[in-house]
Amino acid sequence: MVSGAALLATGLLAGIYTYGAVNVASAFDVVPLDVRLTFHTALMRVNGRVVQGTMAVAVLGSLVLAVLVRGRARWAAAGAAVLAFSSFLITMFGNVPINGRIKQWAVGTPPADYAAILDRWEAFNIARTLAALTAFVLVIAVTTRPSTRPEA
Repeated sequence: MVSGAALLATGLLAGIYTYGAVNVASAFDVVPLDVRLTFHTALMRVNGRVVQGTMAVAVLGSLVLAVLVRGRARWAAAGAAVLAFSSFLITMFGNVPINGRIKQWAVGTPPADYAAILDRWEAFNIARTLAALTAFVLVIAVTTRPSTRPEA
C-alpha cells in the first residue's frame, strides 16, 4: 500500500505540474493578458487544495517508503521526499506570492514590469515541475526493483 500511495501521489504531482508547464503555460502565452490574468486567478483558486493535498501525500508516502526499504533505495525514497517537499517550498515561497500579485492585476492594472514577474513565475513553475518529476522517477525506481520493495 505504501508503494502504491507513493507512486500515485508523486505521479499525480508530476502530472499536475507537467500539464501546467507544458499546456497551460503555452496557452497563457497566446491569449490576451486580461484573459491570462483572469484564468490564472481562477485556476489557482481551484488548484490550491488539490495540489497541496497531493504534495502532502507525496512527501509522506515517500518518507514512509524510505523507512521501509534499505540501502540505496532508502536514499532514493528519501530524496523523493525531499524533492516533493521542495516543490511545496518553491510553490509557497515562489509561485504563491506572485499569484497574489496576479490576482490584484486581474482587477486592476499590471505594473510596467509585469512580463519580468510572469517570467519569474514561470521559472518557479519549471523548478517545481522538475522536482516533482524527479521525485516520481525515484519512487518508480524504488518500487519496481524486486529487491527493494517494502514489506508493508
